[in-house]
Amino acid sequence: MSGTSEGPTPAADLDRSAVTDSHYTTYHRVFATAPLAMAVVAPEGYVVSANAALGELLGTDPDTLVGRVAADLVDLAADARSWHSYREVLRGRQARLRCTRRLKRPEGHSVWVQVAVAPLADGEPGVLMSVTDISSRRELQAQLRHLQMHDPVTRLPNRTLFFERLTAALEAESYEQSGTGRIGLCYLDLDGFKAVNDTLGHRVGDRLLAAVAERLTRVADEAGYARAATPLVARLGGDEFALLVEASTGTEQLADLAESALKTLEEPFDLAGQRLSLTASIGVVERHAAGTTATGLMQAADTTLYWAKADGKARWTLFDPERNAHRMTRQALSSTLRPAIERGEFVLDYQPLVAMEDGRLNGVEALIRWHHPQFGTLTPNRFIGLAEEDGSIVQLGRWALATACRQARRWQLDRPGEPPIFVSVNVAVRQVWDSDLVADVAEVLAETGLAPHLLQLELTESAVMGSAGRPLQALQALSDMGVRIAIDDFGTGYSNLAYLSRLPVSTLKLDGSFVRGFQYEGDKKAVAPNPADEVIVEAMIQLAHRLGLTVTAECVETSAQATRLRRIGCDTGQGWLYSRPVSPDRISELLGEQAYAVGNP
Repeated sequence: MSGTSEGPTPAADLDRSAVTDSHYTTYHRVFATAPLAMAVVAPEGYVVSANAALGELLGTDPDTLVGRVAADLVDLAADARSWHSYREVLRGRQARLRCTRRLKRPEGHSVWVQVAVAPLADGEPGVLMSVTDISSRRELQAQLRHLQMHDPVTRLPNRTLFFERLTAALEAESYEQSGTGRIGLCYLDLDGFKAVNDTLGHRVGDRLLAAVAERLTRVADEAGYARAATPLVARLGGDEFALLVEASTGTEQLADLAESALKTLEEPFDLAGQRLSLTASIGVVERHAAGTTATGLMQAADTTLYWAKADGKARWTLFDPERNAHRMTRQALSSTLRPAIERGEFVLDYQPLVAMEDGRLNGVEALIRWHHPQFGTLTPNRFIGLAEEDGSIVQLGRWALATACRQARRWQLDRPGEPPIFVSVNVAVRQVWDSDLVADVAEVLAETGLAPHLLQLELTESAVMGSAGRPLQALQALSDMGVRIAIDDFGTGYSNLAYLSRLPVSTLKLDGSFVRGFQYEGDKKAVAPNPADEVIVEAMIQLAHRLGLTVTAECVETSAQATRLRRIGCDTGQGWLYSRPVSPDRISELLGEQAYAVGNP
């Protein structure tokens, strides 16, 4: 007979059980007394056990942490990335998590900690969370960074920190949230500082730099009062300082800041028995942050500071794109002309042409502008000559013609019940010789649907007078098509009115120099009037009318000029009295105001 019976537990099993219990007891003792703050966290995310070090770090009894949501203790949900990683570790899908957090203790002060989360050993369910106080390390890092990022003489931010702040301010996320989307910079250099170092020594020079920094900081603090942010003052090296204005409100704010800086530095400095006086030169740049780079802004500031020095020092100078363009070589502009057309850097502004008789806006002149990415907005006198020389005027002229006609047609369609206005487009001589202008015009009119009589082409007097062969044939063909032909700046060239009778011209535009020379009745702004100009203008208007031509006076700036021009029979006026060149949207507004005024007398 055989059978089974339960015998005593084998000695080996008893030994293993004892070892396991001993191991667990040792592990628990180590866990409880370890200097590293730790907690065991269940897969569901709550604390199973916490050691004394964690309780001390969080300022509470460790037993009170049991059952708490572990993520809440160290603010793991503060950012989406850490929260996602933590949940992945709990689910066993990610090996570990390490992140930094700032925790506020019950007594009020904060500590920086590094949180690490990893699975428990031997496949046990849950994770081990360890929390290390790194406040001392962070403080040391902050001190080292401060030393690295600040100038030891003035204690101001140095060049490295300045460019870090500038680069950050030019990021889209930053300036889009700033409210203005603009940025400004005052770039300052002390006049004659080298002489102070050379005569009084570097120790006095350093004291002077520190005193300058103190005054500039005070100016920045005063400028930042009641504003969203205080300008950043930095020493860029040597005797160069910068005041960076994020979320600038315009050039006026920068001008006020530069003026305040100059005034505060003009006051004498008393340094260790030495009474010193000095001045400064400041380059001021203010622009849209969009499209601006740190390098481009600093180049503009450096150029403007150079102007301030060249103009006599002890002054501030505002960046002027036009002046800056003059410093460019002809090659630099010429080489970028054709690519600029393809990149769409050109725009058209429009200046109203107003009927002298009733003041109605009857037409507009299209005026081209180049929004150069480096040198700002350039007017035609900076690039049309170059475009004519290299032949790119043909491509540019086609673009201007098509854009202007398309816009004129849009105004017409937007105002179906109102008389349409015409658009006047300038044409260079080379466009007539080097392209089929007649075909280009016909194609544009067909594409845009603009009636020929609503297009006027302007050529200079010197280009039209003496025309023969192809130019004359082109002008005649355009006139036969119904397009108006105007002579621009009339009176400055040949002024051969008899020759005009043989040209297909419909309008003369009198050069502004004649209008400026008028003798105005009761106009106190008139300086050294020339009565002969008025006589000449009146005679040209009468002769033009005899030839069946209309007359437009350019550069009309005062109501007295307009009154006199109207009295002597001028048909149309153009100038700042009526409007500067403006955007298409502004022309639409003017047309709307005009229609309202007519409909509501």
